Amino acid sequence: MGIPPDIPPSAPESPIAAAARMPLDALLAPGRGWFRALRHKEFRIFWTGNFVSNIGSWMQNVAQGWLVLALTNSPFWLGLVGFAQQVPALIFSLPGGVIADRAGRRKLLMATQTAMMLLALLLAVLVSLQWITVHKIVVIAFFAGTTMALNAPSYQAAIRDLVEQEDTLNAIALNSIQFNLSRVLGPSLAGLTIAGLSIETCFYLNALSYVPLLYVLSRTRFPEREEREVNSWRADLAEGFRYIWSNRTILLLILIVAMVSMFGLPYIVMMPEFAKNVLRVGPKGLGYLMGAAGFGALLGGVHLASMKPHRRRGPLVLFSATLFFTAILLFCLSRQPLLSMFLLAVAGGAVVGSVATVNSLIQTLVPDEIRGRVLSMHTMAFLGFTPVGSLLIGSLAEFWGAPTALAASSGFALVLMAGIALTATGVRKLQ
Repeated sequence: MGIPPDIPPSAPESPIAAAARMPLDALLAPGRGWFRALRHKEFRIFWTGNFVSNIGSWMQNVAQGWLVLALTNSPFWLGLVGFAQQVPALIFSLPGGVIADRAGRRKLLMATQTAMMLLALLLAVLVSLQWITVHKIVVIAFFAGTTMALNAPSYQAAIRDLVEQEDTLNAIALNSIQFNLSRVLGPSLAGLTIAGLSIETCFYLNALSYVPLLYVLSRTRFPEREEREVNSWRADLAEGFRYIWSNRTILLLILIVAMVSMFGLPYIVMMPEFAKNVLRVGPKGLGYLMGAAGFGALLGGVHLASMKPHRRRGPLVLFSATLFFTAILLFCLSRQPLLSMFLLAVAGGAVVGSVATVNSLIQTLVPDEIRGRVLSMHTMAFLGFTPVGSLLIGSLAEFWGAPTALAASSGFALVLMAGIALTATGVRKLQ
C-alpha cells in the first residue's frame, strides 16, 4: 500500500499502522514479534477468554454508574458505590497474594469468576423486578470487589506461568491491550444498550460473558507448582513486607501506582456525573468518553508490546505518571466533549505506561516464590487506594462540584509526582 499523498514520506508511522503491515509470522516471532506471547497456546486461550469477559465487565461498570445516578442524582453516591466496590482490594489483596503463592491457579480462578458471574446475574434480576435500591447496589458492589481482590494476584501471576520468561513483558502488554480494547468496546456497547434497550440488559450480558471464560479456564493447563515450606499466613505476609521494605526501588514503584490510584483513577467513578451534568452528553456520550480512555490505553498497550527488551522502563514509569495527572487536570477544565475525549485518551495511555510497566518490572525482578505477594501489593496499590480517593472526591464534589474536586486531587498529585520524577534516580536506571 502506498503512502497517501497528504502525508510526507518522512512522516512517522503509528504503532498500529506498522503492526498492520507486518506479516503474522513477524508479529509472533520469538524475541522480537510484537504479539510473540500469543504463540504460547495456553496463554492465547487464556487471553481470549478474559477479553470476552472484560467486555461484559466494562458494560456493567458503565451501566452501574448510570443506574446509581438515575436513582440518586448524587456524586456522593457514585463515590460511595465506587468505595464499596474497590475498598476490598485494600483489605483482601494481601491475603489474595498469599493464596496465589499457595493454591492451584485453576481452582481459585474458576471459583472467583463463578462468584462474579452470579453477582452480575443477581444485579440484573433485581433491576428487572424493580427491587433494586442504591443500598443493594452498594452491597453487591462490595461482594464483587471482594471476589476481584482475591482473584487479581492469582490472575496476574498466571500470566507469567503461561509464557517463557523472555516473553513476560510482552504478555503483560498484550494483557493490557485486551483489557483496554474491552474498555473501548464495553462502554460503547453499554451506552448503546442503555439507550436502545435497558440498563439490566448490560448486567445480563456481563453474566453471560463469564461462560466462555469459565470454559477456557477448564481447558487451560497451568504448570505444576514446586513444593515449598508452608508457613503461617502471618509469616508469609511478613516475608512479603520485609522484601518490599528492603528493596526501596520496588517500594517507590508501588507508591507511584498508589498515587495514580488514589488521586487520579477516581475520575472513572465520577464519569457519569461529568457525562450527565458537566458535559451533558447522555448515556451514549458516557460510553464514548469511557471508550476514549480505553482507546488511549489500547494505544499505550500496543506501544508497550512493541518495546525492545533493552529499553529502559524506569523513565517510562515516571513520565507516564506525570502525564496522567496533567491530562486529568486539563480534563477537569474542559467543557468541550471532543477535547475531553482526547484528554481521556491521553490519560488512558499514560495509565498503561505507568501501572502496566510497574507490573512488568515486578514480574521480571521479583523471585517466583514471593511474586504473588509482591503482586498483591501492586494490586492493593492499584485497586485499593482508588476507593479512598473515590470517597474523598465524591464527598468534596457534593460541595465543590466534580470538576473542582477532581482537579484539586490531580493537581496535588502532579506536584508530588514531579518531585519524585526529579529525585528517583534508582527508578530512572531500571531496565
